[in-house]
Amino acid sequence: MTKETASTEAGWNFDNSYARLPELFFSSQGPTPVRAPKLIILNESLASSLGLNTQALRSEDGVSAFAGNRIPEGASPLAQAYAGHQFGHFNMLGDGRALLLGEQITPEGERVDIQLKGSGRTPYSRGGDGRAALGPMLREYIISEAMHALGIATTRSLAVVTTGESVIRETDLPGAILTRVAASHLRVGTFQYAANWGTAEELRALADYAIKRHYPDIENSENRYLSLLQEVIRRQAELISKWQLVGFIHGVMNTDNMTISGETIDYGPCAFMDTYDPETVFSSIDIQGRYAYGNQPYIGGWNLARFAEALLPLLHDDEKQAIELAQNELSTFSKLYYHNWLAGMRAKLGISNAEEQDEALIEDLLRMMRNYRADYTNTFRALTFDKPEDTPMNGTPEFAQWHEQWQARLGRQKESKAAAQQLMRSSNPAVIPRNHRVEEALEAAVNDGDYSVMHRLLEVLSKPYEHSPEQDEYCTLPAESNRPYRTYCGT
Repeated sequence: MTKETASTEAGWNFDNSYARLPELFFSSQGPTPVRAPKLIILNESLASSLGLNTQALRSEDGVSAFAGNRIPEGASPLAQAYAGHQFGHFNMLGDGRALLLGEQITPEGERVDIQLKGSGRTPYSRGGDGRAALGPMLREYIISEAMHALGIATTRSLAVVTTGESVIRETDLPGAILTRVAASHLRVGTFQYAANWGTAEELRALADYAIKRHYPDIENSENRYLSLLQEVIRRQAELISKWQLVGFIHGVMNTDNMTISGETIDYGPCAFMDTYDPETVFSSIDIQGRYAYGNQPYIGGWNLARFAEALLPLLHDDEKQAIELAQNELSTFSKLYYHNWLAGMRAKLGISNAEEQDEALIEDLLRMMRNYRADYTNTFRALTFDKPEDTPMNGTPEFAQWHEQWQARLGRQKESKAAAQQLMRSSNPAVIPRNHRVEEALEAAVNDGDYSVMHRLLEVLSKPYEHSPEQDEYCTLPAESNRPYRTYCGT
């Protein structure tokens, strides 16, 4: 079977619109071949939706493409340039260990990026080896697929291959490459890069490209760049509210990790919260708690302000008026976020209409959950099935009073009790990627070559709102530990 035949059979249907942007935004280069690629996992349902042939992807040629040993027909590999505020400090960045193969045009005519992560050094590697270890790549696969199943906008994972080579971090680790699928890899940091190192024409070209790719409905707006800012604010307000509603902590909300499309991207030191506490931080490098769970909405607003700064030359010829336009739009973010979050919290409690007292009802519950160190996911699961005895607050006068107020609130809406419970079932996941379960799966895979633990976990996580008895064991909490759970970037 020839390479061209294999490519055709795989179903690759590449276009490369990003490569038609000014050369400032990328460096063309191919991936660095690896010694002995082996397919570890293939996302067959995602592959099919992309118009790809799973049998061909599993072939030797298919695996070679995932490893970067063979370039699929029509691909035009490149490393993207961008900048970013990392923990508040501005840096020149770029794809230091990733390459965009190109954009797959799906059978429905949608355009998605196909990126290899861990594919070798690029001009933006800054001293790094351009490689990735197996554990972090499997972590991204697990968490991103769980986020997709939870109904949260996210990049997705198509495949993970091992390379047959080691990468050196604190120790020798098995190397791997992840194939990531994204609406695009345009970031706030891409615009910061254009604003700092590009011309006004190059910044405009990037903005026009983002509009055409993600927001074509605003192309004919009176001020389409202001409309672009509005749309990105709107999508990020929705995205971050959904993170908060399921207890997801991104861990590294740098501006280079905020997409223009509104997808969650870069699953480095991310994790899901067990015990409810707004100050929860898992990332080993977030010493000051900048990206703690409770700070995520504020950081979202801060990142959007950096996006607005980059757009200022396009918003108005007069800088003062451009700043005023930007500030007016930025002021809407917190309101949009809170509106989305409040609506989501009402749904988690089975409330289908709005009353002024709802905010106090919700805040009182969260305060008790924090005081009694209640598990975030399991508390809402217990309320869904009216099992208050499954919460640590049960038996206390304040919780009894709250429960009575909540039941009275449900009684004041026209929807039935059954309808309220159905709303809660569809708003409160039974399962999340519990940190100890993720670690269990990664340890079995990396240390023992046993991928069955991960496959079982992925199957359970694919139906988070099913609330089936088979999920019960994945709802249990980890054993008490004196050591806080820590996550690492994996870079």
